[in-house]
Amino acid sequence: MSVTEIRVISFGYLHGAPPEAHLTLDLRRHFRDPHVDPALRHLTAADLPVRRAVLTTPGIWEAILAAALVAEAFDAGPSPAPLTVAVGCAGGRHRAATVAMVLADRLAKTNAPVRLTHRDLDKPVVDRTATGDTVAPAGA
Repeated sequence: MSVTEIRVISFGYLHGAPPEAHLTLDLRRHFRDPHVDPALRHLTAADLPVRRAVLTTPGIWEAILAAALVAEAFDAGPSPAPLTVAVGCAGGRHRAATVAMVLADRLAKTNAPVRLTHRDLDKPVVDRTATGDTVAPAGA
């Protein structure tokens, strides 16, 4: 095992620059955004309805598996070093946090120590009309 620790960080682009990482997943434009559903907007990935909405999005499991495979490729390398995977969406409360949770659980099975951090999960909901951020509709 060459990865000494895997750090998985979820974040929201609307709350600041992405964290420095070896691999960054940008979920903003390609995957269903629970924020557009008023019933889910003020919930977070800590809530089952949000996780269910994110994890039933077409393609999301393939993205998680691909990220895990890339992390495992880093682990197969010859030089021991920590690995950081950043997962971002618009606000960091729904898609990024859910995917980061699932990815961290999967990576923990590689026997490398995994540390999960949610940078923006507890920050306020961002007013998307003020930012001009476009989002994938909830039914997409």
